[in-house]
Amino acid sequence: MHRRNFLVRSSLFSVGSVLLPAVSFALETDLKFGVQLYSFRNQMAKDPLGTLEQIANIGIKEIESARSTKGHYYGLTPKSMKQACEDLGMKLVSGHVHLDKHFEKTMEEAAASGQDYLICSSMPSDGQTVENYKKVAEEFNKAGEACQKLGIKFGYHNHEYEFESDQGQVLYDVLMDQTDPNLVHMELDLGWVVVAGKDPLDYFKKYPGRFPLWHLKDMDMTKKESTEFGKGGLDIKAMMKNRELSGVKHILIEQEEYASTPLESMQHNMDFLNNL
Repeated sequence: MHRRNFLVRSSLFSVGSVLLPAVSFALETDLKFGVQLYSFRNQMAKDPLGTLEQIANIGIKEIESARSTKGHYYGLTPKSMKQACEDLGMKLVSGHVHLDKHFEKTMEEAAASGQDYLICSSMPSDGQTVENYKKVAEEFNKAGEACQKLGIKFGYHNHEYEFESDQGQVLYDVLMDQTDPNLVHMELDLGWVVVAGKDPLDYFKKYPGRFPLWHLKDMDMTKKESTEFGKGGLDIKAMMKNRELSGVKHILIEQEEYASTPLESMQHNMDFLNNL
């Protein structure tokens, strides 16, 4: 090899070595970032198929649905929702639902959609007391058993109010302690955890492996609302470094408020993650 060519190639290798961690982050860890479709709620209500295509085009690989005025699948059937995602190279992995009198139908639809998780999106009964949270934990265990029979995993998604205390106990901890890890799979919304004044890392350490799903959400700590990645109070880099401890398998981005449009905000978030 001529000396000039050798030096050029050596220089390129050195540059590549510096850049490699940033560009290969997702590839080396085989992460497939997903999105909670509530982030695109208005767009999904108007044009679900077109919106899914836009989401796929920015590199999203996994989808979590949410309740809407047109049902859990935005006017599509469970099977057509599954097919639409697959046609775009995505997978419907989860869905947000209520634990209510229609839950049996909800489970049947989830099984038909091929999704892996069915996530209760809020507490099914009011009462910020240890007693209520113990009662809800029993309901969750039963729901987990019912879902398991259909090949689905049941879980729960937190907001900030679960981190209030009663009788000297953090209510979310009561829920964690009283639910069967084999039946109730927690989706930790990291944004709401920090808004509540808690550190997600403390929960990773206290309950290792208990959080197979995340809502990765940065939060404006003054307004207490979501914002684009890197603009709020969540240390996303620290979260990603500790994902193995948490047990996370599906990282779902959710953003409810935007600087401009949901699509532009989501593109910003994907760029942020791909450059960590």
